[in-house]
Amino acid sequence: MIKIYTDGAAKGNPGNGGYGVVLLYKDLRKELSEGYRLTTNNRMELLAVIRGLEALKVEGLPVTIYSDSKYVVDAVQKGWIWNWQKKGFKDKKNVDLWKKYIPLHIKYKPRFLWVKGHDGNRENERCDELAVAAASGTQLKADQGYEAEKNQGMF
Repeated sequence: MIKIYTDGAAKGNPGNGGYGVVLLYKDLRKELSEGYRLTTNNRMELLAVIRGLEALKVEGLPVTIYSDSKYVVDAVQKGWIWNWQKKGFKDKKNVDLWKKYIPLHIKYKPRFLWVKGHDGNRENERCDELAVAAASGTQLKADQGYEAEKNQGMF
């Protein structure tokens, strides 16, 4: 089984943000992170899940995603994303990211487990460290999806 731990962070909401991912498979470990300027915590939480799934090299293995984001976990587990998709994501935020997530969900069929943030879960804490460090970096990327939605009056 592949385990993917994810976390997102934003300094201000919106503000500088970042995500952190820890991928575990047998004795292999990979860490990912990236920072963005002017974004939101929810966007970084969802982007962490996307980047974790995009990093997978193998199909057909069970994948479990551990996230402290109720926004992401509930949207998937409770099936909200499929209703949003049916309705063309009308009046929803982060549409660009949900549209990236859906094909990855179909491909890998991940199981989600919610973990309480800042509660001593070693891998979740590591993801938080990665996300906060990325958000504090000097080479922050533009979050074009956030900018587009902001220009449409979504934020």
